[in-house]
Amino acid sequence: MSGALRNLAARQYQRALGEWPRDALRPECQLQDVLSKRLQKNNGSLLPNNAALDKLTGKAKEEAEIKQANALISLLENRYKNKYRITGELLKPKSNPKYYTDLVKELEEAPNRTFFGRMAKRLGGIIRFQS
Repeated sequence: MSGALRNLAARQYQRALGEWPRDALRPECQLQDVLSKRLQKNNGSLLPNNAALDKLTGKAKEEAEIKQANALISLLENRYKNKYRITGELLKPKSNPKYYTDLVKELEEAPNRTFFGRMAKRLGGIIRFQS
């Protein structure tokens, strides 16, 4: 990769990894850590090492690297969530209208739940399914 494009991709990766939100649900496994290790291992590239990419020319690899960095930035900025808004009946299926609101509530509560709270929730689920 040429110097200018390599620097551009590296700046985009660093920006995205620096601004990416922490995962409270699984604090031991963060996307930033995984991608940082991959960047170090592959000399600043997130492209996978496989035979198909070995056949690409230098310019094609540079373009693929820039596209990869742009995809990461677009996810960070919620471009697709904003472009393809989900509203109305999709969020309230007729079979269980509160499904998505309950799911979001559960995901927000889970990281702060104590050991005994987790056990009570688990036992409640087991008892519900057995009856």
